[in-house]
Amino acid sequence: MTDLNIGIIGAGNISKTYFEMSPLFDGIKVVAVADLNAEAAARAAETYGVRALTTDALLADPQVDLIVNLTIPAAHFEVARAALLAGKHVYSEKPFVLSVEQGRELQAIASEKGLRVGSAPDTFLGGAHQQARALLDAGEIGPVHSATAHVMSAGMEHWHPNPDFFFLPGGGPILDLGPYYIAAFVNLLGPVARVTALTGMASAERVIRSEPRAGERIPVKTPTTIHALLQFASGAMVTLGASWDVHGHRHGNMEVYGAEGSMILPDPNFFGGPVEVSHRGEALAPVTTWDHPFAVPNETANGVARANYRAAGLADMARAIREGGDFRCDQSRALHVIEVMTSILQAGETGEWITLTTTCTRPEALGPDATQALLRAEEAAPAARTA
Repeated sequence: MTDLNIGIIGAGNISKTYFEMSPLFDGIKVVAVADLNAEAAARAAETYGVRALTTDALLADPQVDLIVNLTIPAAHFEVARAALLAGKHVYSEKPFVLSVEQGRELQAIASEKGLRVGSAPDTFLGGAHQQARALLDAGEIGPVHSATAHVMSAGMEHWHPNPDFFFLPGGGPILDLGPYYIAAFVNLLGPVARVTALTGMASAERVIRSEPRAGERIPVKTPTTIHALLQFASGAMVTLGASWDVHGHRHGNMEVYGAEGSMILPDPNFFGGPVEVSHRGEALAPVTTWDHPFAVPNETANGVARANYRAAGLADMARAIREGGDFRCDQSRALHVIEVMTSILQAGETGEWITLTTTCTRPEALGPDATQALLRAEEAAPAARTA
């Protein structure tokens, strides 16, 4: 199989994951990197054995088939647009745009040029959330009527070396972390019909706690606490809490409630983790982890083994480019997630219910066999690494 040649734009923190994970997958090969900081691009190029180019040179390179856009959220649209106009497919980190209008413009350009656009997150393709999907599809807990999700912490300034953009428009816990949860729910339940929310912030500024800028104060220009209600087209009702103003809590990441039972799911920011199920009149109990390649731990972080297969969505997109057909992290689902999130923020300002203008299909389930087909043959049992 001929690999699609990948060019990465953005050599920041997340690029390490794409450089190190992409070799696991069939059909993709990173060949070049660009960054506004030429030194950062040069370091990445030397570390991973690729070419360091300027952004313009990378976009003009006829050997590059697909751009992975790892710039900051505020730059995602312009970089993706430039890549499409240069004749490149685009896969972006989340959120791939900051408005529905931007997303529709990218869709139009891609359609005109016969190109594909995809977007992270792809963690809903992980073994845990795909096992949950299989259980729901099999009617394990009956029809789903409601669910809850909570993603709450004290914020990003405690660990990130340059956390400024997290607290500016385009950042915040909904646009930064919401994609994991909403994409996971779309995988389980399908599209959202309408939303409403309450939003606010605990402080108008934050103090950076991480080096090298510890003690520096930065402004907060976007909501940092959000309580949202989502009604899905299926009728299911979901409560979503997202905050960077919480210093401790006991809420689970995701819980799904059906007519005949309940299901507890792990953090959708990751590929693995325990799934628990209860049936009518019974206590919650762990489900035996199924034999799924993306449930296999392949790295150790802080002494804990975990599964990390980021770039799976990119590999699935590359398969669709070669073979035709749909891919699971396609722009229609990504745009729907964008509208859900931006509508939540809008509802926080207006206090209204907002009916969505976009919709999408549920992504096709990714079972063990289809997952193995995405991996290079030698990666049938991925070796562990230290994150």
